Amino acid sequence: MKDTLLISHVTMINPEGKPFEGDLFIQDGEIAQIGCNLNIEAAHYIDGTDQDWFLLPGYIDMHIHGSAGHDTMDATQQSLHAMASSLVQEGVTSFLATTMTQSISKIESALLNVAEFQRHEGEANVLGIHVEGPFVSKIRAGAQPVAYMISPTIEQFAHWQNISNHQIRQITIAPEIEGGFPFLEALRDFQVIPSIGHSDASIDEVHKAVALGVNQATHLYNQMRPFHHRDPGVVGGALLDEKIKVELIVDFVHSHPQSVMLAYRLKGAKGIILITDAMRAKGLQYGEYDLGGQTVSVSEKGAHLANGALAGSILTMEQAVKNMKAVTNCSLQEIVAMSSTNAAEQLRLSKKGRIKEGFDADFVLLDQKLNVQKTICRGKVVFEKS
Repeated sequence: MKDTLLISHVTMINPEGKPFEGDLFIQDGEIAQIGCNLNIEAAHYIDGTDQDWFLLPGYIDMHIHGSAGHDTMDATQQSLHAMASSLVQEGVTSFLATTMTQSISKIESALLNVAEFQRHEGEANVLGIHVEGPFVSKIRAGAQPVAYMISPTIEQFAHWQNISNHQIRQITIAPEIEGGFPFLEALRDFQVIPSIGHSDASIDEVHKAVALGVNQATHLYNQMRPFHHRDPGVVGGALLDEKIKVELIVDFVHSHPQSVMLAYRLKGAKGIILITDAMRAKGLQYGEYDLGGQTVSVSEKGAHLANGALAGSILTMEQAVKNMKAVTNCSLQEIVAMSSTNAAEQLRLSKKGRIKEGFDADFVLLDQKLNVQKTICRGKVVFEKS
């Protein structure tokens, strides 16, 4: 009775099938029963009568560096807790704490910090770590500091995986750099998503990388060899290869609305993962902030280094979902796929990404305009719109 919640009269949305209007009974953080007019006593109730609420699986952000003034690379428990507590306001129930190119000692400090993290009530789940850099191309650096870029070795990665308590779930790599392809071949022994990004690979090198296990592309269009009709590059390879799911930052700064539409037309909802790639300025006022020891100017035009390079975003998942819907007029089922299910499947999370009996009770309640009304983590309300 203590850890129970009854949600009634809401429209449940899954990545496939018709929306279902009904009730859910949650016990000990899991969906125990789904039905209509459930007559079950619970410790807590949410009644959606006359609210016209949609219930979606909680958003999963696979690529986020920071929020609310904090960053994964701060390597402090305070920063991770601040991120985890702030993200629930935008409907995020789970995320990968994302590192960036820095000295090995700073990367390892961040890995050790995540390994020690214990979620508090009222926070999103930290699913693990996304290592972005330092195994990337100097030609496609973006906001990744070139001075710290190195060639990959499986020995280095295995050490990182050990000290992180096997929390590394995704790694962004430029396969064409020295040691890239042997690294990908050896990486097959690890349960890690190899994502091509910050890469100047040719189309043939993209095909070779896919054959070695690459199945994701880091922030499509950004810091990768662009499409040319005689040289399709990483963008062409990512868009055309069905084995690759593409991360997409739908803030209309990183990608033009028509580029978002192009990805949607070519990949479909099953091939897109909405991410924020947000940095510490998310949720704060415009001004100057730090990213990996670099000064970032944040304005209505986005987050930029002094040289004009984009330095992450200040996008929320709530706004990413709204933007995706506005540009493509996609269905809510497709929104679920792009904001939750695809990420869960890539991460091999067998109990997330769907509203189904036996699954984790991670949800976001939206109104008709896709505004977040409540966020629920493991059956407990962690955010309510005032």
